[in-house]
Amino acid sequence: MGPLLLVLLYPLSCVSGLPFYNGFYYSNNPSSWNSHGEGIFNGVKLVVETPEETLFSHPGANVTLPCRYHYEPAPLSPRPVRIKWWKLSENGAPELDVLVAIGLRRRTFGDYRGRVRLREDGEREASLQIQDVRLEDSGRYRCEVIDGLEDESGLVELELRGVVFPYQHPRGRYQLNFHEAQRACEEQDAVVASFEQLFRAWEEGLDWCNAGWLQDASVQYPVMRARQPCGGLGLAPGVRSYGPRHHRRHRYDAFCFAPALRGQVYYLELPEKLTLAEAKEACREDGACIAKTHG
Repeated sequence: MGPLLLVLLYPLSCVSGLPFYNGFYYSNNPSSWNSHGEGIFNGVKLVVETPEETLFSHPGANVTLPCRYHYEPAPLSPRPVRIKWWKLSENGAPELDVLVAIGLRRRTFGDYRGRVRLREDGEREASLQIQDVRLEDSGRYRCEVIDGLEDESGLVELELRGVVFPYQHPRGRYQLNFHEAQRACEEQDAVVASFEQLFRAWEEGLDWCNAGWLQDASVQYPVMRARQPCGGLGLAPGVRSYGPRHHRRHRYDAFCFAPALRGQVYYLELPEKLTLAEAKEACREDGACIAKTHG
């Protein structure tokens, strides 16, 4: 028979000198740290703070996604942590790793290499700085702080300012499956719009009866004024949804999102009609380029 381990359980009132929190005792004595530099938590609470409001930016800009952390109660000495940022999926694809940091070591991933870093201008700072923002950077990010067995995180939403526009294939309505909708938007220097972008456009007055693909592979359409061709008179205004659709079999239009214009659109008045090639050349000679669908 092996040796017995006797454990003495003290009632709460019998343990003095240690703060009690959430069912555990917390000791801030550095001698309680283990050989790996990890403190014994015993009840300290790790808190991660991120902004509730959406952040706005535009392609080519630099943006900071705020994230800070602290402890309750505060420890007497600094504690080593692991910080991880990743981008949440919008359409069922895998989540994207962005950055991992342990002490002074950093690792960035994919298209974020060379464009992201941690802001290090304050204690317990975990904010992510993104340089040269791209259209595909729009979305929700998670900031995670790990201290030993403790793990807390917060969300930051980044939205690019721009315009949502419906796109219909030249052959007519409902010609695009999801993958074709993605390519069609890319050809317009845009991306398939997210639900949040479409909803914001509806709030600003977008009214369109034809259903179109969104970033999460759902099919929806925005209606400001109820009418018979748009689902009937008895339905309230809003963004109406057909729900998720098969990526290849089902065909609809698309809602694309493009960044805010950095110029202006104007009509070039000429005495004669022009072919597409002649129109492009006329715009070039005028020091401009021919407008695309969203411009």
